[in-house]
Amino acid sequence: MKIEDEIKGRFRNEYHKGTINLIYTVKHLMYEFERVLKKYGLTEPQYNILRVLRGYRKDGPLSIGFLKERMLDKNSDVSRIVDKLHAKAYVDRKENPDDRRQNEIEITKKGMDLLATMDDCDRKTEALLENLNPEEVMELNTLLDKIRSN
Repeated sequence: MKIEDEIKGRFRNEYHKGTINLIYTVKHLMYEFERVLKKYGLTEPQYNILRVLRGYRKDGPLSIGFLKERMLDKNSDVSRIVDKLHAKAYVDRKENPDDRRQNEIEITKKGMDLLATMDDCDRKTEALLENLNPEEVMELNTLLDKIRSN
């Protein structure tokens, strides 16, 4: 459905329309993604941290700073999110022996098991773009990268 019909709005020009369309689409995708995550009792930032920890687990424990650099939402309070994941026993947090101000974070078996049961989450997220063929997805990625390069 066209954005004009979706929000019953008018636009000053195509750039304005493109901006509103992008914002509206991102909010739609996030709503659907968060709906899937809710079934597992996780927020998007918590899921993001678990995925980073799983992806880098062979590199050993990770620091809060390392996690923050890889967050999709750069304004996330990573320490607080790690605290919540620790309370759920999805991550272990230890004091760094070389620098007591730093914590070392690792995903637990329980966290790994949770992610394994959530594999459908990735598939459902990817399915949100199923209206596009592979070439269109590549073009979308190119255009989104170009937008951020400003």
